[in-house]
Amino acid sequence: MIPFWKEHQEISAFLEQVQVEMKTCLYIDNNTISEALQNFSVQGGKMIRPALFFLFAGMGARQSQIDNLVKVASSFELLHLATLIHDDIIDDSPTRRNFPTLQNLLGKDTAVYAGDFVYTVYFQLLAETMNGTQLLSANAKSMKKILMGELIQKDQSFVVNVTVYNYLRAISGKTAELLSMSCCQGAYFGGFDETEQKIAKRIGRNIGLAFQIYDDILNFSVELNNEKPILTDVQQGIFTLPLLLARDKAPEKILPYMQQAENLSLNDLYRLADLVKSTGGLHGAMNIAERLTNKALSDIQQLPEGQNKKILAKATKKLLKRAY
Repeated sequence: MIPFWKEHQEISAFLEQVQVEMKTCLYIDNNTISEALQNFSVQGGKMIRPALFFLFAGMGARQSQIDNLVKVASSFELLHLATLIHDDIIDDSPTRRNFPTLQNLLGKDTAVYAGDFVYTVYFQLLAETMNGTQLLSANAKSMKKILMGELIQKDQSFVVNVTVYNYLRAISGKTAELLSMSCCQGAYFGGFDETEQKIAKRIGRNIGLAFQIYDDILNFSVELNNEKPILTDVQQGIFTLPLLLARDKAPEKILPYMQQAENLSLNDLYRLADLVKSTGGLHGAMNIAERLTNKALSDIQQLPEGQNKKILAKATKKLLKRAY
């Protein structure tokens, strides 16, 4: 049972099938690597992307074979998984979701190849489920946007005058694109027309932007007892929306910390977190996340009536109330 979806048995049942499919796809003839990959694929995640796909696919008039839908949904989560593996290598992260990372368990070299292997499984599932459709091209374009988002973020690391616009460009690729793709292609498999697919894509993008902004808020929320690593982004030179809004409001207080980001002590980071909160950075970021969520909710109202529409609206709101 995936905790985030425990109230919705049908979606939970689909997601459990996705987990089985992923574990099957990630089997290789090396017990150590295979077990590490399979465990990593099911540890602690909310599985938002496949859930969004199923919600849209089930809303439409067309009924596709469930085996096919499970493979498509699995491909989205596997693409996400591959990006996480490579992120952990770049960040030298020992844990993710309170579990050891692959690079911690297997070493960086093996983890790089393991992440590459997950990408190949993603492509294999695409070939099995989307061959002969325009979706192959759409997936290639989305993957390019995801990687461009990561490159934009990397390029602007430790840049103290990075703009809010550039921050949004980065997260639009690295986070929002995959959620947007999950919604849009769920709508496609559900038989939605092109106009409705565009609405689904827009819903996914706004949910994805709000999701990442809230993630960045949690990174500064030192008072929360949560599963998110606290105050790590700043040390890695990743200046996120709460910090940028605080900087724009009180540059004389915030810029000295940004200029010394790599060398900040734990006490410095806690003082910075207090400043970001007191100067309105958290509040301002939350306002933007809420506006994006409301845009998504407004578009959701245009979708066909039914249980899936209600679940989607409820989950969209719940994403801004999570503690992890």
